[in-house]
Amino acid sequence: MSHFDRFLMVDWSGGNDAGARPRKDAIWIGESGPQGDAAPLYQRNRTVAEQTLTIRIEAALTAGERLCIGFDFPFGYPTGFAAALTGRADPFAVWGWLAARITDAPRENNRFDVAAGINQHLTQGQGPFWGNGLRRDIAGLPRTKAGYRNPFPDRREIETRAKGAFTCWQLSGAGAVGSQVLMGLPVLERLRHRFADQVAVWPFEPLDRPIAFVEIWPSLINATVRAATGPDDIRDAVQVRLVARALAGLAPDRLTAMLQVDAPEEGWILGHGFEQELLQREGAMSLKPPPLTNDCFALPPGVNWTPVDQALALLRDRLHPVVARETVPLMQASGRVLAEELSARRANPPLPNTAVDGYGFAAETIAGQDEIALPLVAGRAAAGLAYPGEVPPGYAIRMLTGATLPQGVDTVVLDEDCATDAGQVAFRGPVKAGANTRRAGEDVTTGAPILRRGRVLTPADLALAAATGLSDLPVHVPLRVGVLSTGDEVVPAGSPAAPGQIFDANRPMLLSLIARFGHVPVDLGHVPDNRATLRARLDSADADAILTSGGASAGDEDHVSALLRESGALNAWRIALKPGRPLALGMWQGKPVFGLPGNPVAAFVCALVFARPALRLLAGADWSEPTGFDVPAAFAKNKKPGRREYLRARIREGRAEVFRSEGSGRISGLSWAEGLVDLPDGAATITPGTPVRYIPFGSFGL
Repeated sequence: MSHFDRFLMVDWSGGNDAGARPRKDAIWIGESGPQGDAAPLYQRNRTVAEQTLTIRIEAALTAGERLCIGFDFPFGYPTGFAAALTGRADPFAVWGWLAARITDAPRENNRFDVAAGINQHLTQGQGPFWGNGLRRDIAGLPRTKAGYRNPFPDRREIETRAKGAFTCWQLSGAGAVGSQVLMGLPVLERLRHRFADQVAVWPFEPLDRPIAFVEIWPSLINATVRAATGPDDIRDAVQVRLVARALAGLAPDRLTAMLQVDAPEEGWILGHGFEQELLQREGAMSLKPPPLTNDCFALPPGVNWTPVDQALALLRDRLHPVVARETVPLMQASGRVLAEELSARRANPPLPNTAVDGYGFAAETIAGQDEIALPLVAGRAAAGLAYPGEVPPGYAIRMLTGATLPQGVDTVVLDEDCATDAGQVAFRGPVKAGANTRRAGEDVTTGAPILRRGRVLTPADLALAAATGLSDLPVHVPLRVGVLSTGDEVVPAGSPAAPGQIFDANRPMLLSLIARFGHVPVDLGHVPDNRATLRARLDSADADAILTSGGASAGDEDHVSALLRESGALNAWRIALKPGRPLALGMWQGKPVFGLPGNPVAAFVCALVFARPALRLLAGADWSEPTGFDVPAAFAKNKKPGRREYLRARIREGRAEVFRSEGSGRISGLSWAEGLVDLPDGAATITPGTPVRYIPFGSFGL
């Protein structure tokens, strides 16, 4: 039976009591049923959580409901472990074995000691568990995988398939789920016996009882969770609510399909392979932010002419991302917009290591000596090959660049400063303690923020993310920007042109600009001065935002502004700008439309100055202001007050020279130029040598 009346999702924790105040990395329970979602419940420790689950199960049985409870930790271990530990290839034998030995109080438990005992029994203390998270050493439980030996598979079969899943043998550190298993299975075992014959555990038993325990991983709907988590939300609370809701939204036949799994010893993650179905369940939370409002471009009352800086401030304040979020592999994330802040999953470097080839030792053993000779231990430490033993006081070890510092080593002396024979190394003092070594986390510590939300990811960002243990990154779906040319006088390049007609220079220019800005250009073609045709083209536009050129003013044939006015979402901005005074901003069926001037030079300047930063915000990126710098002018000009002016310019011999004509019909000036000279709103008298602000096209992303 796969029909359930209610679903619970439990985000577990293997740690100690998390305190009275709700926080992340604690236990959270989400619930969804016929009346919708319940508020997620914060559980400060496992004792409280077990009591809550007991109450919920009792309530379901009393009400005659079928209840499915999902947990986010493995129900079984890799093949062979159960038989080696208990003598039976039965996951429930492991549950009972752990329940009889694990002791658990809110602030103390014995999970590391139990794991060490298993290691001692199975491999004389070399595995399969590793990751001692306590300050005290525990015989038989390695702190790292150095010297580690595992007679069983490192992962269950499902974990080899589920991207990003971690091994259940790791008990501490980033991504460790091993402690959750050790501390979770005893709780499930007690509940299973408390409600004997009422609980079935998937996939080990048929789900023919009122209560079902299933293993499910919130990362299956990671994109939804990321999209739904606001800056003040606790991610764990959001994800238990959404997973419960996604399960509740499944049709019984689809849940039945998900349950068709044969994994009698290891267990399985419910929903693996059905991720898109879980994401698409009705009410499972849209990945797309809310649309912009029709009045988002409205000017303040009484404003007629709009200074450039005021126009930019209005855009910055009123626009927000309009694209969905998704998770992509790190190798595919270059140039994408980061959808949330990233923190280091592990430190960089993860362990203290040597920065040079040389010889390592404990600095305190040579304190005050000028001529030092130390005997060498056998072997060496190399990058990726940790030295398995300890270097005794008064001894040294051969070390290669990048090697983890063995126990007993805190200082390294350079090869070039040493003399060696077969058994010892000699060098001169004094040597500074810690010389030629790197501290663990001296670059980035575990959990430290590394990349901010809204950043366009660069190759260097990908290196940082990879070095700190990240492999899948939350990003925004690329913004699709439509480009549409209008006007009877415009014909596509290469087409026959009648006298009085001009070739369409704006569309190829704007499409190229969109691509250079990092968005997806969508060619909407050209429409004549026909309002019905223009309406149909806008209606069918497969884009998140639209740039039009021409028809943005208030004339008889300015159909872009007329259509937007009819829809009740037109705001004609008269920008105090040269070139490019008219700028029509509005909404068409929830899509922002930027009506650029028809003149190519004005369209180009308005696209750089206004459309570029606005489109970045719509794409989820940070607001961006172009970086300029002051250089001496190589020209003379008397500028009138009242309008910001942008002159096509380039740098030669350290000075800014401008195009010979300011006429906005001179398209050749765009090709000639390498940037813009930005002249302020007020009057200005410029002579050769006067400092002017020059903005290279590279600052606009070109």
